[in-house]
Amino acid sequence: MRLPIPPPGHFRKERHCIKQSNPTSGLLEEFEGTVSGHRDGHGFVQRDDGAADVYLPPNEMRAVLHRDRVKARIVRQDKRGRSEGRVVEILERSKQPIIGRLLQESGVWLVAPEDKRYGQDVLIPKSATARATAGQVVVVELTEPPSLYGQPVGRVKEVLGEVDDPGMEIEIAVRKYGVPHEFSDACLALARGLPDKVRASDKKGRIDLTDVPLVTIDGEDARDFDDAVYCEPAKVGRAKGWRLLVAIADVSHYVETGNAIDIDAYDRATSVYFPRRVIPMLPEKLSNGLCSLNPDVERLCMVCDMLITSTGEISAYQFYPAVMFSHARFTYTEVAAILGNTRGPEAAKRKERINDLINLHDVYGALLKARHVRGAVDFETTETQIVCDDNGRIEKIVPRVRNDAHRLIEEAMLAANVCSADFILQSKNSGLFRVHEGPTPEKKEILRAYLKTTGVGLTISDDPKPAEFQAIAEATKERPDAQQIHAMLLRSMQQAIYTPINSGHFGLAFEAYTHFTSPIRRYPDLLVHRVIKAILNKQRYTLPALPTPGEAHAKLARRLASRKKHEGDEAPPQTQRQNPDQQAWEAAGLHCSANERRADEASRDVEAWLKCKYMREHLGEEFGGVVTAATGFGLFVTLDAMYVEGLVHITELGGEYFRFDETRQELRGERTGIRYAIGSRVRVQVSRVDLDGRKIDFRLVNEGEGEFARPAKPNKAGKSERDFDKPAKSSFRAASHTPAVKKSAKPSAKAIKGKAKKSSASKSRRTR
Repeated sequence: MRLPIPPPGHFRKERHCIKQSNPTSGLLEEFEGTVSGHRDGHGFVQRDDGAADVYLPPNEMRAVLHRDRVKARIVRQDKRGRSEGRVVEILERSKQPIIGRLLQESGVWLVAPEDKRYGQDVLIPKSATARATAGQVVVVELTEPPSLYGQPVGRVKEVLGEVDDPGMEIEIAVRKYGVPHEFSDACLALARGLPDKVRASDKKGRIDLTDVPLVTIDGEDARDFDDAVYCEPAKVGRAKGWRLLVAIADVSHYVETGNAIDIDAYDRATSVYFPRRVIPMLPEKLSNGLCSLNPDVERLCMVCDMLITSTGEISAYQFYPAVMFSHARFTYTEVAAILGNTRGPEAAKRKERINDLINLHDVYGALLKARHVRGAVDFETTETQIVCDDNGRIEKIVPRVRNDAHRLIEEAMLAANVCSADFILQSKNSGLFRVHEGPTPEKKEILRAYLKTTGVGLTISDDPKPAEFQAIAEATKERPDAQQIHAMLLRSMQQAIYTPINSGHFGLAFEAYTHFTSPIRRYPDLLVHRVIKAILNKQRYTLPALPTPGEAHAKLARRLASRKKHEGDEAPPQTQRQNPDQQAWEAAGLHCSANERRADEASRDVEAWLKCKYMREHLGEEFGGVVTAATGFGLFVTLDAMYVEGLVHITELGGEYFRFDETRQELRGERTGIRYAIGSRVRVQVSRVDLDGRKIDFRLVNEGEGEFARPAKPNKAGKSERDFDKPAKSSFRAASHTPAVKKSAKPSAKAIKGKAKKSSASKSRRTR
């Protein structure tokens, strides 16, 4: 929404307290929250206390911007029962820069934000354009915030280039989400001073494993290798078993606590993966060189050495620093081919490693048995991979098929992570755990109602166990609506977080779990390495003073606190809250969790932009697809051939009234009884693509077939630990769509924003 351009000199200074007459003032308690703008001009306040978001009409959005923190009060309920608020005070302006295109209209320079949730153009004085030309993409820093009677004013801080430049979508995303993408001079200087190879002095006090045939198994496009594995048969007591070695790059040897590299790594907290580009957590000399377990070179590592029984139980384990020599660099495809045919052409090239791979596959089979016994959740999901050309244009989108090689490595990494968590707990040291809690009371009730209406015949208890979810998944996997049921099971779960308070991992059914296996690309793993090393040296690792938490960190902290309060959990004892060590670990966990979400959001934004640009070339074409979500304002459909999702608006479903059944998650026509639910097959035409809004709209071309269309059969693919780390979803979601319900109520604010958060865009790397 563009506001009228006021005359020169009309800009007003920010008023941190907006006082307006309000007949209901004082009747309701004021609350604090974060503004979330909407491209149509209105907005919402996401309340810190976890209560329902409060609607802000367009006139209330004139003096605030997306991401501002405000104090507000509810002034009335609208016709739909939606709470409408009024901003009474601006607590904090967002420090996030605004990215957009520089335009000149009637002699006035302005920037139209790329993120339409900002709702207002930013006026730019001629002297503040930084020599940018009209049409270029720029980064703007606000010099005057908006007021009730004036637009925001800013200056061009950085010129990114032309909108069609290759990779521009990534340049926009890293700034839009505040992803650190440039290492500090001090960090780069320190990295340049590191050796090019392992020195004799580095090997002191380490176990020599250079003669052990450890190998790496990764994807074809992997550039950094942080884990290597080796397995051999062994006696566990008097029974048959295996000795499994998981060697992880020893990043902590080169990245010391508090040095310049460590500060930059903590700031990033994770590597960020985009199609054709990676923003690494560590400088390239470390991530692709000195710390990468490349073949045929010596590397320092931390080893988790385990004895596994024939039933997949970890009988014993030990940790130690070592020096290793990778004897081969395998790909998942290559290993799967060798295991599938040990006399085939792929096996002939790797004769000396065949027995080692067979041993790895055998121990994987045992670990898989243990997984089934403990009842870990294993849903069927489909992941996709975007294949781009040299100019960054999508050539194709293909399904990413997980084979036994993927699962073999994942089970080995899970075993090492479990041992790491147990080692920290047994030593009674502080550290970060990877915690995934069960469903909230509200989600449990929604899931129970859904299972009842669909006639599954199974439900969950008041204190559900992972095995209950897995039992439902197993019992329904052959049903035609299996995809819909599994999607609902996923949506009932929470996201995994990093925290020093161990609450177990619900999805994987582990009493304690942490991340140890990827210190090259995840900061929590680096911290776990440091804690383990300290324990081995009979010391206690203490976190240094951490930088001031960022906006995302603070927002996540407020959300988690409000969730606990809402669930009725008891607050930690006062003595625990005042423990500086515990506070430092809690802050580190919040920081890493928030930045992990930031990385996911940035990656999804880029993939959404690429898919929208890709679909512009297919306007007017027809495709078969599957309904992946039903809402009060329409259906989200994923195309079979493209693996791209778009919206069939409710107005495109025919000339009758459709009612949304939240319990069944379906739209049903009142006159004909036509039903559209998750899994229904439809045929659609690509009718509109909005590149700026990241929206794809479809038109239904087989009207009236919803009830009789059989739900699509889901692809057979196991759910990895990665899936519990992200919001539950069923398919790629390019963007949220403006709700406009035909003859029915609009969805709630949470429903609108919830759609924007869901996506199944895959990463080019595995995440465990």
